[in-house]
Amino acid sequence: MIDGVIITPLRQIFDERGKVMHMLREDSEIFTHFGEVYFSCTNPGAIKAWHLHKRMTLNYAVIYGEIKCVLYDDRLGSPTRGMTQELFLSPENYCLVTVPPLVWNGFKGIGNKVSIVANCATIPHDPNEIERKEADDPYIPYDWRIKNK
Repeated sequence: MIDGVIITPLRQIFDERGKVMHMLREDSEIFTHFGEVYFSCTNPGAIKAWHLHKRMTLNYAVIYGEIKCVLYDDRLGSPTRGMTQELFLSPENYCLVTVPPLVWNGFKGIGNKVSIVANCATIPHDPNEIERKEADDPYIPYDWRIKNK
């Protein structure tokens, strides 16, 4: 696991009317600050990568569909520098992934329906604090294709 990334199992409360999906509370150990909440809708097979935030901490949870979330650590001095981490997120694997600043991340919609990723970010969007790379940029050693193991 990449240093500083936190995976928190989340609760879903079901009854005959439907369910409630918990995400993040201000009294949670991982909550630091509220900046904004947004939802990223990702089509099946679409890749939204790569991006790195200089100051923002991300808190991702998938409320509908399924994604493959990939993280890459190239932080100088990090004990996990050079490491890649894959996570498969969905309501069936419902958890909060906390991504610290300076960790490259991206995700791919998998399955056959649109996926909805909720992010409770620690600061509002600021185009001056984000860096981007194309999904196939050779700087990040990751291949988004399906792998047969």
